[in-house]
Amino acid sequence: MSDQRYRIGVDIGGTFTDFALFDEAAAEIAIHKQLTTPDDPSRAVLEGVSAMLRDNGVAIGDVASLAHGTTLVTNALIERKGAVTGMLVTRNFLDVPDMAREQRYDLFDLRLSFPEPLVPRDRRREITERVEFDGNVAEALDLQSAEAAVRDLVETSGIQALAICLLHAYANPAHEQAIEAMVREKFPDLHVSTSADVHAGLGEWERWTTASMNAYTQPLFDRYLSRIEEGLAELGFAGTLYIMTSSGGMLLPETARRYPVRMLESGPAAGVLMSAFHGRALDLDNVLSFDLGGTTAKGALVRGGEPLKTDQMEVARVHDFKRGSGLPARVPSVDMIEIGAGGGSIAWIDERGLLKVGPKSAGADPGPACYGQGGEKASLTDANLMLGFLDPAFFLGGAMSLDKPAAERAITQSVAEPLGLSAMRAAWGIHDIANEDVARAFRIHASERGFDYRQATMIAFGGSGPLQAMAIAAKLNIPRVIFPIGAGVMSAMGLLASPLSFEQARTRRTFIEDIDAAGFEEILVPLIEIAKRPLHAAGLDDAEIDTRIRLDMRYFGQGHEIEVTVPGIGLAQAFANLPAFFAEKYTGLFGVAPLDEPLEIVTWKAEVEGPAPPLRAGYSVTGAPGASPGAGAGALKGSRTCYFGGEATETPVYDRYGLVAGTVIQGPALIEERESTCVITPGHRATVDDALNIVAALEVSS
Repeated sequence: MSDQRYRIGVDIGGTFTDFALFDEAAAEIAIHKQLTTPDDPSRAVLEGVSAMLRDNGVAIGDVASLAHGTTLVTNALIERKGAVTGMLVTRNFLDVPDMAREQRYDLFDLRLSFPEPLVPRDRRREITERVEFDGNVAEALDLQSAEAAVRDLVETSGIQALAICLLHAYANPAHEQAIEAMVREKFPDLHVSTSADVHAGLGEWERWTTASMNAYTQPLFDRYLSRIEEGLAELGFAGTLYIMTSSGGMLLPETARRYPVRMLESGPAAGVLMSAFHGRALDLDNVLSFDLGGTTAKGALVRGGEPLKTDQMEVARVHDFKRGSGLPARVPSVDMIEIGAGGGSIAWIDERGLLKVGPKSAGADPGPACYGQGGEKASLTDANLMLGFLDPAFFLGGAMSLDKPAAERAITQSVAEPLGLSAMRAAWGIHDIANEDVARAFRIHASERGFDYRQATMIAFGGSGPLQAMAIAAKLNIPRVIFPIGAGVMSAMGLLASPLSFEQARTRRTFIEDIDAAGFEEILVPLIEIAKRPLHAAGLDDAEIDTRIRLDMRYFGQGHEIEVTVPGIGLAQAFANLPAFFAEKYTGLFGVAPLDEPLEIVTWKAEVEGPAPPLRAGYSVTGAPGASPGAGAGALKGSRTCYFGGEATETPVYDRYGLVAGTVIQGPALIEERESTCVITPGHRATVDDALNIVAALEVSS
């Protein structure tokens, strides 16, 4: 009889796929990391699961669940590798995807470019129907013409997916639902997405684009999940497979297949949840979650133990990650800033002769030059190897060796010779420019949200995050940096701490003065029941489900709403206090007294969440080379020469797994673990706390 005491977390990144195996009985986590397989990401998942179980002597039958995070959907949108997709729209609205908002993201750039719509104009068809803004039907649906339009798209364009996008469907989705039913009956091989189901919100361009993303990625995501499920079944896995969403919750594969657009930031969200987990364990009010992997750097803010969230994000930006240059996706997600500065980010010289790093990345194939897989362009990882921060013989704990001469050749040819610098000076430039790019992006993100880094703690993770963290923290005036144990695979660990969760939102413009408490409940209760369906399907009952209500509200006549969280005090009491809740949030955001104007609720949101999986603070990490955590023996491995921008410095190197609580390390120092290396910069000091986190203190200016 199997003992299902184990849970697995798997996170696919642009360069590496990370694995975590949690033993609930012993509160121990075994970790694994291997190169992603871009041609078929599922291959790395299945190979890695097999290798990790074999290395730790665990039978697949003893695994209760596998939680998976992936950037597959995001990559499909960026690389335009989705399905051939068609679109049905209300008559006279064929050009909405091209017109967008008609806004410029840079007023002074005369050569602006925007991403092309996912569904080109020749694969869109108009149909006869019209629903007004209040949900009333102004023109009946001609279902026969809709069927003819779909048949034409199938026969002339060979579409594999269809997005049904009708005007004001958020107010009355009946026409979209009727077309969907017809398509499923007449064209059963088509993947279908309706805009009101994917995002029942105001604004046809955003809603239609989000629905198009969902349809465009459905066939690809469906095939991918099928390969994962079939491969796990062949291994003998009989547990439950969960998929991480952008908002940090888990879904069963059936729901994930229906809403692939909700997986846009699937893996990165798990890392933020793990930062929040550590923040709560360490009683930290304000946290900057900093994740730097092989392709991008990501930052997210955590207040009071909870990550900030949003329902507005952009994908496939075409201009250096500038806001407004991408496709809008209206899905619940952790609020993150992302910049193309990862370990594989390529260094290059622009037309002005200035050194740049990213956003293009060497990825996993061929990878940085030092990987020895044919890469010839200098990357951030090549620079860190040249600077002495990485040990070429101990990359991934020795499982992979790095080619330092290849890194030096790439940096010399790509950067040093064109700029007339030494190879070492060029390497430092790559390292420092990447840090400044990340710091600049984080400053903007924090200022837009009223977040003061001088009162925050950075939690750094990812394969490259601990290498860059202290230098970036110094630029941001962050007084403390924490490196959790197992930082190199922390997103995979975060998957182990994520509960089942789902959010449903719907636009219904309502003046508070026009409804009473009963009317308030009449709108919210059905929304809550719809949100609960995926959790009920996973076997949870209402007693196990926590419900949170949020409302997008504004004064009548305003063009933008603010989100107001309704405390769990009962819907009737919450309705009575809505004006006070709104006034408090409004004053906090804008610093002005509330206006004497009618209050309007625009969008209603219900988020439901199941119990958090058991993952208590103080877990240990096993299966790593060297001494076991807390053993205290042989922590000092030796030293090597590192370059910190000035003179070369002989720098002590410590084995992370040999450090005990209370150990004090004076910088400069390198602390190596299997999946990452922590760089303690000169003049700063780090201490190992009781949970074996490395806590580095920095002096900040006021």
